Amino acid sequence: MFLTLRRRNSKAYKHIFIDLDRTIWDFEQNKTDALHDIFFDHQLDLIFPNFDAFMKSYTKNNDYLWIKYRKNELPKEILRFKRFEMTLSDYGEANLKLAKTLGEEYLQVMPLKTATIPGSRELLEYLHPNYSLYVLSNGFSEVQTPKLKRCHLDNFFDRVITSEALGYHKPDKRAFGQALSIVNARKEDSIMIGDELDVDILGARKFGIDQIYFNPFKIKHRERVTHEVTQLLQIKDIL
Repeated sequence: MFLTLRRRNSKAYKHIFIDLDRTIWDFEQNKTDALHDIFFDHQLDLIFPNFDAFMKSYTKNNDYLWIKYRKNELPKEILRFKRFEMTLSDYGEANLKLAKTLGEEYLQVMPLKTATIPGSRELLEYLHPNYSLYVLSNGFSEVQTPKLKRCHLDNFFDRVITSEALGYHKPDKRAFGQALSIVNARKEDSIMIGDELDVDILGARKFGIDQIYFNPFKIKHRERVTHEVTQLLQIKDIL
């Protein structure tokens, strides 16, 4: 169950902050494709019983480490290879050199993948003439802009803002505050679009800006959000 507040006048908004991964850029598909390339390029089938086992182990370890990274308990430089080191270790392979190689190649290959969330281009084409658009992402700075360029979506955005550059990760209120300050936006003129309820939406709500929760899997919750959609193009009815 979700609760949606009364629709406000869309003309009040001037600045739209949009999460990238899983909101515009299809992170899950692109991650799978990149890891598939790495798995067979490095003959990891000699270590893992199959690709699915590798993916399951990697996803478990990556999710665990990303929580620590968001809490500033783990530096990016360690996260990049540690997730592969732990995954290799799950299947009895203690190989730091290979883990570091996989970590570097993953960040080179993944931004080259071009799957996007259905409706993303049409939505950006609709929004771009009337609003200032910004990416606000917790992703690594060096890969977020290349992702957009490879998908030919970069021209829609005035700026790509990452938590790494800000020094704070969403849902920290300071991440939103810094982002608005950088582009000289006011709270009442701004709205956040994102797929992670805890990170994008509740973080924005606590900071004091409106939100559009993109919830394609219709995850049940009882949080009060400004707007909620299950398809990106439904946002055209809001803005």
